[in-house]
Amino acid sequence: MKRNDFRARSHASWIAFCIHRISGILLTLFLPIHFWTLGLALEGEASLDSALRWYEAPVFKFGEWALVFLLAAHALGGLRILLIEFRPWRGLRRGWIAASLGTALAVSVVFIVAALN
Repeated sequence: MKRNDFRARSHASWIAFCIHRISGILLTLFLPIHFWTLGLALEGEASLDSALRWYEAPVFKFGEWALVFLLAAHALGGLRILLIEFRPWRGLRRGWIAASLGTALAVSVVFIVAALN
């Protein structure tokens, strides 16, 4: 391996790629838990209510915020990829990446503020 092979890892596009990939993996890990909770509704109201009471813990409230952030970051990262594939670029990548992450953060902050009120 060459000495300078890691230079690309500090580029904004590589960081955006990592955020998109990591958010996708974390969302994939969330889905079985979500489906299991939904499946509890089929077992009866009591089992679903007990799970929902357990999810009222502060760590799960943070998890809800993180989930909204991950969804927004992953969706906007997907839009960035579509723009890369279908639009000509003229040095705007860093701006689009910053706008995507800023929008994802703004959406998640709006969610947490609404959840606290």
